[in-house]
Amino acid sequence: MDYLYAVVLFAISSSVTPGPNNIMVMTSGVNFGIQRSLPLLSGICIGFAFMLLLVGLGFSRLFEWFPALHMIIKCAGVLYLLYLALLIARSADTQDAQSQSKPLSFLKGALFQWINGKAWVVATGAVAAFTTLGSGVDSQTVLIATTFLLVSFPCVGVWLLFGSLLKNWLNSAASRKRFNLTMAALLVISILPVLKELVEQLSGLVTTS
Repeated sequence: MDYLYAVVLFAISSSVTPGPNNIMVMTSGVNFGIQRSLPLLSGICIGFAFMLLLVGLGFSRLFEWFPALHMIIKCAGVLYLLYLALLIARSADTQDAQSQSKPLSFLKGALFQWINGKAWVVATGAVAAFTTLGSGVDSQTVLIATTFLLVSFPCVGVWLLFGSLLKNWLNSAASRKRFNLTMAALLVISILPVLKELVEQLSGLVTTS
C-alpha cells in the first residue's frame, strides 16, 4: 500500500506542477474555453500514459537482459527526480504559451509528449524508480501508467478549469513560492520509499561482498 501511495503522490506532484502541458492547457482554457479544450486535455493525459507504458515495457526487456542496469537506472532516475524537485522549488514564474488561432487537437496533444522534455524525465524516472526486479516489472508499469492516466485528468484539468484564476494567483510571488515548495516537497516525499529500497539493496551488496 505504501508503494501505491508513493506512486500516487509522485503522479500528483509531477502532473499538477507548472510545465509545458499545463501551460498549453491553461492558455487554451483562457482563449477557447473548457469545451473546445477538452480534446487537448484528453490527448495530453492519454498520450502521456501511453508513452510511459511503452517506455516501461521497453525498459523491462533491458532489465531482463542486464539485471544490474535496473539499479543504475533507478539511481539515475531518483537523481533526476530530485533535480526536478529542485527546479520546481526554485521556479520563479510560468510562461504563457503563444496564442493559437484554434485549440490544439487530441492528436497534437498526444504527440507533443514525445518532444516534451519534462514528460521524458517523468516517464523514465517513474519507471526506473517505481519498478522492482522479480516483482513483475510489466504489471508494475501498467499500474504506474494507469495511475498517471487517472490522476492526470483532474490534475491537468485544474489548469483548464481555473486557468485565468490560477494564472493570476501564480503571478503573486509569495503564493507562487508556496505552491512550488509544496509540490517540490511532495515530489521528494514520493521518492523516500525508493531511497530506502536503494539503501537496503546497497547494504546487502556490501554485506555479501
